[in-house]
Amino acid sequence: MAQRAGVSLASTSRALHGTGASPAMVERVRAAATELGYSPDAIGRSLRLKKTFQVAFAVADIGNPVYVEMMTAIHEVLAPHGYRVVVMTTGDTTRSTVELVRSLSSGFVDAMILSPLRTDDELVEEIRQAPVPVVVIGRTLADRGIDSVSTDSAGGIGEAVRHLLDLGRRRVAFLNGPLDTTPGEARQRGFDAATRADGFTGERIDVAPAADFTVAAGLAATRALLDVPDGGPRPDAIVAANDLLAIGAIRAVRERGLSVPEDVAVTGMDDTEIGRVFQPSLTSVSLGSTERGRIAAQLVVDLVDGDAQAGRHEAVGPRLVVRESTAATTEAGAPAGASGAVGHDATATTGDDQR
Repeated sequence: MAQRAGVSLASTSRALHGTGASPAMVERVRAAATELGYSPDAIGRSLRLKKTFQVAFAVADIGNPVYVEMMTAIHEVLAPHGYRVVVMTTGDTTRSTVELVRSLSSGFVDAMILSPLRTDDELVEEIRQAPVPVVVIGRTLADRGIDSVSTDSAGGIGEAVRHLLDLGRRRVAFLNGPLDTTPGEARQRGFDAATRADGFTGERIDVAPAADFTVAAGLAATRALLDVPDGGPRPDAIVAANDLLAIGAIRAVRERGLSVPEDVAVTGMDDTEIGRVFQPSLTSVSLGSTERGRIAAQLVVDLVDGDAQAGRHEAVGPRLVVRESTAATTEAGAPAGASGAVGHDATATTGDDQR
């Protein structure tokens, strides 16, 4: 193969392994490999280099569109370095996540990117002692010597509340998921701060947390919210803790013969593709899922290559994106009051979250 490509054996090896070769060199070697029908022995390579060239991406719900966007971004960063992404589920308990982290000792991956729904001290300690690098999307864990990527969803909820007040909405309800989760706790904290601030001029309507962060859970919780006795306060705005809950809320509003946004304005969080194509398109707070995935993958590359020490932290700020679910459309089809598709940026603080 080196002879066919007209390069040295060392250059051929580097080009095949994606380490230290120029794009032109890689193209020449790969063309020679295609001509000769060469296929590398992945098992032999792993044994020789003592690497699997696999990185696990572990999340609670692999069907959640937020994680799908993260996974795509992670793959785009890792693939040029020769790594495959192995997607795994943590389950929804800290115990199941602890057991998954402990399984890293079997050597089936070279690193893990972990986005746990729930955390405790035992899990954090298992991550710290893991035999391979682990990067966490969610909690800020730099003080424990763990690389992490976080966002400020509490601040993002505050942006959504202020947006609704600016539109003239006054009876604001918050549709959250379970409070014992990292996103549930952070987003409740954000709603509490926004509705108890001196500048809050509306009426806060409390809602029992939904059973999960899903469309079905949002539908059930919003039905209960809207089924109030005659004369009871009905919200004219719902802030949902993620896009799936928001979609469930919109369905429940429509079931009651009400319209969105005329009767009830609805905001989501995560700015997922499903929210962008849903009708009405969903006003949502972007938490930079793609950016967080890319950052986490680059942290992994640095750790695996030995170019960095664990204990780094990166934060991605929230950004409100205004669409049809809070604003009537103009003749051109864009939400009234929006600048393109994007509203104003939120300023990142120190809150942690992952979904």
